Amino acid sequence: QMQLRESGGGLVQAGDSLRLSCAASGRSLSSYGAGWFRQAPGKEREFVAGIVWRGGVTSYADSVKGRFAISRDNAKNSVYLQMNSLKPEDTAIYSCATRSMMAVVSRDYDSYNYWGQGTQVTVSS
Repeated sequence: QMQLRESGGGLVQAGDSLRLSCAASGRSLSSYGAGWFRQAPGKEREFVAGIVWRGGVTSYADSVKGRFAISRDNAKNSVYLQMNSLKPEDTAIYSCATRSMMAVVSRDYDSYNYWGQGTQVTVSS
């Protein structure tokens, strides 16, 4: 079993930056690809960004491309989401998920093996 814990969320103003962290425990993250998802009140959960398990290939939702960056540090068993130029529409609960040996980034939340509880990001205008 792998446990995932997100941190780094908070209340910021439009244009600010935040860096979310997803710390894995129980298993090594090195054999897992990872994704970030978000869900705003009254809306469907949506894919934000993903990174494959090996090789560093990433994928982003069009709405965050150029503003967000996903990265990983296997030595720290962690995945990160750097969020720049935040907009009020980025307000949501952000959660990370991992999938064993994900060679192509999946945008399907249910295709992942493990999920975190999420961290709240609120962007005021």
